This record gives sequence, C-alpha cells and structure tokens, in this order.
Amino acid sequence: MTSRSLRAISIAALVVPAALVLAGCSGGGSDRASATATAGVVGRPVSQTCAELVPTDTFSVYGQQFERVRAPKPTKGSPVAQIAAQDGRVCTWRSTADDDVTVTVAVAHLPGKQLTQLKDALFEQGGSVPTYTVEGYFTLSGKTGRADAFADPYWIHTSSTLFTEPGAAQPVVDAVRAAVAPDARTPESSAPTP
Repeated sequence: MTSRSLRAISIAALVVPAALVLAGCSGGGSDRASATATAGVVGRPVSQTCAELVPTDTFSVYGQQFERVRAPKPTKGSPVAQIAAQDGRVCTWRSTADDDVTVTVAVAHLPGKQLTQLKDALFEQGGSVPTYTVEGYFTLSGKTGRADAFADPYWIHTSSTLFTEPGAAQPVVDAVRAAVAPDARTPESSAPTP
C-alpha cells in the first residue's frame, strides 16, 4: 500500500488496540488531531533536554527574550498532554516582555504504526508544509499557530501566538528536528537530484 493510499484511510477507522486512538478534532488549534492513550504507554522517553531541543538563540528571530517555564501544565486532552502521557518531552518558554506570549514544544518517540496514523489524520485535514524538510503540517486557530512535523520516529509539535503562518514556526521546528533526527527527510526530499 502506498503512502498516498494510506492517507486516504478514514480518520474514524484509525484505531490502535491497547495503545493510541486518533481523533480528528475541530476547534482550538491545539486539538486538531491528537493521540489519546487508551491502555498504557507505547512511546519511548525522549532523552534530549529542552535546551538541547530548542537552543536559546533559536528565539532571536522573534525579536524577544524568552525564559523557560519550569513546570508547564498542558491542557487536558491537547496534543501536548498526549505527548506527555507517552513519555514525551514537553517544554514551554515565556516572553520576558509579555507573559501572554509563549512557545510550547512537545516531542514524542513513537512506534511507526502510531506515527503513520497521526500523519494520516493530519493529512486528511490539510495544511501540508513542504518546507519543514520532513512531513509537516500547520494550522492557525484564532491567534495560535500549530505546527506538527514527523522526523521518524519522532512526532514534533509546537504552538504559539507568534506562529501566524508556517514559516514563523520553522525556526523552532528546524531546531527540534536537528536535535532529534538531524538526517531525517521526506522520501521526496531525500531522493537524489538528476
């Protein structure tokens, strides 16, 4: 079965027994498509620290200084909470100039089957971003932009009010991808050029 035919699978039919269930949700950008733990953890711990995932100089492009929130509290049912439940790494930074401006990053190390189902759910909803080097998606809900990228075996999720379009999230996505899977590419981008 090709990756395109896999993408055509209905979201309603995507179920992984005793592991993850995908849900395609509308509404807030943080709930667009998520994985819900149903019977245990299938993810592996993410070893990289927040500072390794997103070095401080990554934020310079936004023209603001950021400090890390030491105990981020993911919203229940959000992709960030789902990633935390799968032994993922969750990091939040707050602008030193404006407490309302945050950047959240969550990274999960998941089995291939779960990654494929997440990709399928996001593909069905649109918003593909080819510039993320790996398979990536972006959505804007209200004032919050959400980017998801898949540097297999990692699911990278990030959200912020700074992300008004896909390119605004790119520095953070690129930093995380470089930290967890520097050689990851989509099949199209890894093919040699003639």
